[in-house]
Amino acid sequence: MLSVHGRKPAAVVVEPAAKALLKLGMSPNVVTVAGAVVTIAIAVILIPTGHVVWAAVLSGLFAAFDMLDGTMARLAGGGTKFGATLDASCDRITDGALFSAITWWLIFGYGAGQPLIVASFVVLVSSQVISYVKARGEASGFTMVGGLVERPERLIVGLMGIGLTGLGVPYAIDVAIWLLAAGSVFTVGQRLIMAAQSPRSDDLCAPPTGVAETTSVEEMN
Repeated sequence: MLSVHGRKPAAVVVEPAAKALLKLGMSPNVVTVAGAVVTIAIAVILIPTGHVVWAAVLSGLFAAFDMLDGTMARLAGGGTKFGATLDASCDRITDGALFSAITWWLIFGYGAGQPLIVASFVVLVSSQVISYVKARGEASGFTMVGGLVERPERLIVGLMGIGLTGLGVPYAIDVAIWLLAAGSVFTVGQRLIMAAQSPRSDDLCAPPTGVAETTSVEEMN
């Protein structure tokens, strides 16, 4: 939801920062990779070692890079297909690193019970599936806009959960993980329904590479 409705309010801060980076000669792709590397380092170093408040604060700050690179590309005249692919790939890696680190901390630092650990794995897997369904659907020509739990919601709820837990708020991470698990599973179904209801959902797909050749050989035999 926030990926659709939250961009205009954030543009007040993001656009000046994007213009400043462009003036310094930085490219959107460099910002994409730099943001991903720093965010991953924060997650895998601070969260497993129990520095969850700092992890939440710093991860939240560097999550802004996810909007900076796109804004820079737009201001520079438009993004490239490689840039979009790089950005999406880095997002998947950073999401995986973040929720893997949270799951590690839940097991070895928080002492979570098995149901909460399972829910955390559900968040980890479904976060990747949500993004994949959108990417695959758009590649098939579907319009895949919105969803209950997208990347901004995952980051906000997950980081608030560990941050508030670090500040002593009881069950904050428990509530966050269960909300994300339920919301993420719902969003997977929501996006599959979007795909199923697309006007092009019944279009035939081209066979995988090699299938036609194999069929021809079999028919010749």
